[in-house]
Amino acid sequence: MATKGNLIDWVQMALKSAGGSASLLYVAQFIWNNYETQLRENDLFYTWQYDMRWAATELRRRGIMVPAEEDRRGKWTLKSV
Repeated sequence: MATKGNLIDWVQMALKSAGGSASLLYVAQFIWNNYETQLRENDLFYTWQYDMRWAATELRRRGIMVPAEEDRRGKWTLKSV
């Protein structure tokens, strides 16, 4: 069963699949297209888009993603691919 913590890995995988930088929309589509079944298994289905943003904040906190204020508006970027 998927948990909120899985979103950290899924966001990172989505960004890697896009070459290291992508729009929020791309990340959401990637997660839905690849993990819809897991999202539907529990209450994560109702919160996953919020949790995806939390995961991005966590990746920034860990130094894996570029800080929001240093990134282009509407883009999420990994520090290294």
